[in-house]
Amino acid sequence: MVVSSVGTMAIRPIMVTIDCSDPGALSGWWAERTGAPVAADYGEYVVLGLDGLHLAFQQVPDPTPGKNKAHLDFRSDDRAADVAAFVEAGAAVVAEHAVPEGPTWTVLADPEGNQFCLADAHG
Repeated sequence: MVVSSVGTMAIRPIMVTIDCSDPGALSGWWAERTGAPVAADYGEYVVLGLDGLHLAFQQVPDPTPGKNKAHLDFRSDDRAADVAAFVEAGAAVVAEHAVPEGPTWTVLADPEGNQFCLADAHG
């Protein structure tokens, strides 16, 4: 994990928080995909304990419509199989991308429409 230092302040990323309408259901969906345990459950705010960077789900009354401004990127040893497993579990394929002589990845959306990317491990 990279630590950024500005003046005397040192900061590092610790968590990504996703706005949603049902934190329990969506965190459970992500827990099944990542194998991450629930680190904290406050009802309207659920945190999964991923190695190094936690993933949190926060209930909001009106999730932002349209494409999310930030998203998660994952790496996969078998992208095709993992994409198929995500789709079987309720995700939707949004797009496929490839950079010549560079990475290849799939953009997916979780059951609440939050987009995330799954890239080839060698890309």
